[in-house]
Amino acid sequence: MRRPSPTGRPTGGRPPRPRAEQAEQLGFEGMPERLFVCTPSKLGAYADCPRRYRYSYVDRPAPPKGPPWAHNSLGASVHTALKNWYALAPDRRRPEVLGTLLKGTWVREGYRDDTQERDAFGRALAWLEAYVAGLDPADEPIGVERVVAVKTGVLAFNGRTDRIDSRPGPDGRPELVIVDYKTGRTGLDADDARGSQALALYAYAAERTFRRPCRRVELHHLPTGTVAAHEHTEESLQRQLTRAEETARDIMAAERAVTDGADPDEAFPTTPGPRCGWCDYRRSCPSGAQAPGKDPWAAVERLAEPATGQD
Repeated sequence: MRRPSPTGRPTGGRPPRPRAEQAEQLGFEGMPERLFVCTPSKLGAYADCPRRYRYSYVDRPAPPKGPPWAHNSLGASVHTALKNWYALAPDRRRPEVLGTLLKGTWVREGYRDDTQERDAFGRALAWLEAYVAGLDPADEPIGVERVVAVKTGVLAFNGRTDRIDSRPGPDGRPELVIVDYKTGRTGLDADDARGSQALALYAYAAERTFRRPCRRVELHHLPTGTVAAHEHTEESLQRQLTRAEETARDIMAAERAVTDGADPDEAFPTTPGPRCGWCDYRRSCPSGAQAPGKDPWAAVERLAEPATGQD
């Protein structure tokens, strides 16, 4: 019988491998690089401002954010109300239930006062009532708040779509349509739908998730009741995917540079501009702090102003 060692392990047998030899076994030549896990908002944060990306996804602990924005509260409330409208049985999808749905999902953060909040609630309810008046309650989307995902040689992409419809394509066979709700003040046009990387990535992922063509993307602007649409081609979707992969490579290169000792401010520079006033991290950013800050309720206040054709 083997005599126990002081550590409780039996003596004799094969000696343990040296630590250096064990470490060498962890890596293999020719292994692919890790995929960049991302959402549309993650890619968009870097495209808008690499410094904001760093504050959101790299720095730990992250810098403190500013106060919540009323326009985000308004948008989230409307989106959730529409999600819950589709969760009802078709015979219960009636305009008169919208007030209850909106009240149940209402987010109160960011408003200037109770008066502004009540005005925003009434405005949002009017948008919803006008919007669902143009919907067929019997129509069942393929997905509502549905997550779609896809992997490429660079990306592990996932995103949550507001709605995925199924409609007859040019040849009569069903095709998927990506629907994205918008509640901002400025109206949208076909160029916005065409240029939206998020919508293109949703379409690319949905087509592979459901194995059904998905080329049409739509922005439904509830304040104006307008729809901005674009019909993608296989080539245009691929161009948007290539752009996303290029952004991912830039992000990974910046993250590696910081890991190797580079100055984080140089690896993730700021992109000063009008967005600085709306940035959650304005107070933590030397460049952003120089820009005038916006009140948390400013965007909602503008919703009540007459449209001038300018953003």
